[in-house]
Amino acid sequence: MQAQRKSSRNLSLNQAMEDTCELDLVYVTERIIAVNFASLSEEQTFCSNLKEVAQMLKSKHGDSYLLLNLSERRHDISKLHSKVLDFGWPDLHTPALEKICSICKAMDTWLNADPHNVVVLHNKGNRGRTGVVIAAYMHYSNISASADQALDRFAMKRFYEDKVIPAGQPSQKRYVHYFSGLLSGTIKMNNKPLFLHHVIMHGIPNFESKGGCRPFLKIYQAMQPVYTSGIYNVQGDSQTSICITIEPGLLLKGDILLKCYHKEFHSPTRDVIFRVQFHTCAIHDLAIVFNKEDLDDAFKDERFPEYGKVEFVFSYGPEKIQGMEHLENGPSVSVDYNTSDPLIRRDSYENFNIHREDSMDGRRSVSSQLHKVTPIYILFNHLYLIQESCFLWIIQKNCSKT
Repeated sequence: MQAQRKSSRNLSLNQAMEDTCELDLVYVTERIIAVNFASLSEEQTFCSNLKEVAQMLKSKHGDSYLLLNLSERRHDISKLHSKVLDFGWPDLHTPALEKICSICKAMDTWLNADPHNVVVLHNKGNRGRTGVVIAAYMHYSNISASADQALDRFAMKRFYEDKVIPAGQPSQKRYVHYFSGLLSGTIKMNNKPLFLHHVIMHGIPNFESKGGCRPFLKIYQAMQPVYTSGIYNVQGDSQTSICITIEPGLLLKGDILLKCYHKEFHSPTRDVIFRVQFHTCAIHDLAIVFNKEDLDDAFKDERFPEYGKVEFVFSYGPEKIQGMEHLENGPSVSVDYNTSDPLIRRDSYENFNIHREDSMDGRRSVSSQLHKVTPIYILFNHLYLIQESCFLWIIQKNCSKT
C-alpha cells in the first residue's frame, strides 16, 4: 500500500511539472521535433514563447517544417507559419484511430517528400498527446523501415518511455496498443457492431464524506453523446458492486468514450470518477473488464478502491440478455432518473475547438488559411479523404509487410 501511495504521489508530481513547465522543445529525432507548452501558461506568456519557437524553427529549418497541431485550434499558430495541419483532440484523452492513421500518413508523406523536411508536433497541455503520436509513428514506420532508421525508432521509443509514459493515461496506451496490433496483424478486426447492456462497477469509490458515491454515466461515440444514465445512490466498500443496465442494448461502433461522474449532494458540481476509451474493432469478447490501472483518472485516485474494476457486458443484438438476473441491484441502491438537470446533460466536448480567438470577427479558420497555401494544400488534400478508409489502409499496410 505504501508503494502504491508513493506511485500516486509520483504521478501527481509529474502532472504538476507538466502544468507548470512553460515550454519544452525536444528533438525526438533529427527530423521530428516535439514542442510542449504548459496547460496553465498565461496567454501572454504562451504567445511570447510561441513566437520565439517560430523564429528558432524558421532560422534553423526555413520553410521545410510542417507543424501538426495536436491541441485546440488556434489562429495565431497559422499566422506564424503557413504549413499547419490541425489534428487536435481534448487533453488527457486519446484521438480516434482514424485520426492516428491520418497523422502518421501526414508525417510520412512530408518526411519522404524531401530529406530536409522536418515535422513539428505542437501541444499545449499534457505530453500524452505527443506520446500517442510518437509511439504510433514509431510502429507505423517500423512496417517499412530500413535498417538505417533503427536509431530513429530507438529515439522515439526512449522519448515515449522517458517523457510520456509517466504522464500518460491508460486509454492513450491502449490505443497505441490497438494501432500497433492492427498494423502487425496481432489484433484481428471485429467489424460487428456491439450492443452494450450492462456496466458493472466492482468496488464503490469514496466520493462522499460518509463513503459511497452518486455515479452517473455519459457515453460518447465519435465524441458525440449517445447515452446518459440516471444518478445512482449507493453506499458500500471495495466488496460492493453496482450494475447500470441499459435496455434495450445500446448500439456502439467505432471509437467509444465512457465517462463516469459523481454528482455531489446539494452542490452544482460533478467530479469524474473514471474515464475509459476503447474501439469496438478491437473488442472480441462479449464481457470485458478494466481494472483500476486501466481506467483514466481513477488509476491515480486514492478514492477509487485498489482492487476496483469496471465490467462491460455486450451482445450482438439489442434484445435483453437472459440469465443476468444476478446483476440486479439490491434495495439499498436507488436511482434518480431526472436527467434533465443541466449538470447531468452538459456535454464536456461541444466547445473543444471554440477558442476565444475563434469568436472574434474577421477571423478565418486554420483550414481555410491552409487551403490558400497551394503546395501544402495539394500535398495533403487527400488526408481529409482517408478517414473512412483508414482501416482498409491498415490492412493493406499489414499485407505489404507479409
